[in-house]
Amino acid sequence: MSSIRICDDLEKCRLLWQEAFPNDSIFHLWEMRNCFQQAFNRTPCFIACEDANDLLGLLPLSRIDETGALAFFPGETWNGKTWLEQNRIFASSPDVFHSLLEAVPADAHIRYVEGECVPPSVTNASLDEIGYLFLPAMHTFSFQTYLNGFPKKTLKRLHQEPNILRARGVTFRYDCRRDIEQLFRMNFEAFGENSYFHDKRFLHGFENLIAELDRRGSLRITTVLVAGEIAAVDVGAVCRNAYTLLAGGTNRDFPGVAKLINFHHLEVACRERFHSVDFLCGDFGWKRRFRLAARPLYQISLAIADIQKYSETDCSLEILANA
Repeated sequence: MSSIRICDDLEKCRLLWQEAFPNDSIFHLWEMRNCFQQAFNRTPCFIACEDANDLLGLLPLSRIDETGALAFFPGETWNGKTWLEQNRIFASSPDVFHSLLEAVPADAHIRYVEGECVPPSVTNASLDEIGYLFLPAMHTFSFQTYLNGFPKKTLKRLHQEPNILRARGVTFRYDCRRDIEQLFRMNFEAFGENSYFHDKRFLHGFENLIAELDRRGSLRITTVLVAGEIAAVDVGAVCRNAYTLLAGGTNRDFPGVAKLINFHHLEVACRERFHSVDFLCGDFGWKRRFRLAARPLYQISLAIADIQKYSETDCSLEILANA
């Protein structure tokens, strides 16, 4: 007989997380999630399904103080929604998956869920956003082969603004920690209150993340200088041969610098033979124009009034706070 328990003890939640999720992506590292947990200090609400010997399923959630609802751990909200992607719900079977959802004790909005872990029988799962990947192997790890796939007129149009910048003198600087402050400033200037970093908690969490990535030797900082002036800064991470771009800022005085730095990431990815480059969700049009591979992520919305009573035929419900 299996049972469900809800755990809100952070250290015990860590043990559950590390048992359920392999470290095969930067987003699945407990240490990364904990960077934002330290900043937001949400109360965890980990729903675990277990039998006498094994963990059968895990739905790691956090209580969002502002709304009273639940979201995927660690609840690092930006504009009312969580930001971290590639969220997973571990379940050994579709029945266990449904049991986890039925045990959710409050309204919940679970975002950016990987489609591979959602059974077709989950009818309240819907498309959330599209993530975009560059896969160097599809182009035989050749940046020139990638470029050759574009019609000449399209490629000329994409390079028009970057070529103007190149004529002024473009250089790249790598892994300069002081450039991150410039990234924050440019991001604030571009987006104001809509900047990720407008919320001091999110900013603190991201600073924690930078320190953790640096400690692990995974941090990548790429700075574009045009005529010696900082024009763009991107922060990313390399984990298991996958390169993930996490945040960036551009100087509005250098039109086209975003195209230039993104082309540079693709060129570096081919040269270093990365498995993938993850540009995350959010398109603004350029990711499709760059012919990146689309990866849909899903959301599951639960209203407590719609959650069915837990059925003893699926699991015997045993809620043990702090267990």
